[in-house]
Amino acid sequence: MLIEKERHDGIRSGAITVLFRRWRRRQVTAGQVYRTPAGRVAVDAVDVVTPDQITDADATAAGYPSCAAAAADLRGRPGDPVYLLRIHFVDAPDPRDELAATTELSESDLQTIRARLAKLDRSGPWTAATLDIIARRPAVRAADLAAELDRDPAQFKLDVRKLKNLGLTISLETGYRLSPRGQAYLAASA
Repeated sequence: MLIEKERHDGIRSGAITVLFRRWRRRQVTAGQVYRTPAGRVAVDAVDVVTPDQITDADATAAGYPSCAAAAADLRGRPGDPVYLLRIHFVDAPDPRDELAATTELSESDLQTIRARLAKLDRSGPWTAATLDIIARRPAVRAADLAAELDRDPAQFKLDVRKLKNLGLTISLETGYRLSPRGQAYLAASA
């Protein structure tokens, strides 16, 4: 979930507890925690509202001086639904970071990773090639890596996220690198 830079500090401090989004379809689920540029953010509730249903209280909780200012700042197509997200900052380590830092893998860990990768490869093998190219070319733009593999850049990025969720890769400002867990997995699989 993308969050405007000017809202980061307010979210981290707890001053901002509401976000407004205009999306074609809902992109978050209540009860889930999302990694964002502001840090980990939990979505407590998701409601569809119209711009004229935005209250001053919710606008203030979103960091706006008025409901009119919040409505005026909505991005997206005017006909798309407006979502009111009730959020809070999660000030705890991300379990995926802890998983990615793991350097010792048991045979059970290796079997679990292999099974998860095999499941991801059911619609066509891509995991081994993706791990390999990230190992060989860390910090290279995703579009360049995707082109080398003759893959769609958007789908490539989604697939790398799946590997990240397994603790195998780490996103960098530009490109990716293998996590310690990813390096340990490749070393054990060689």
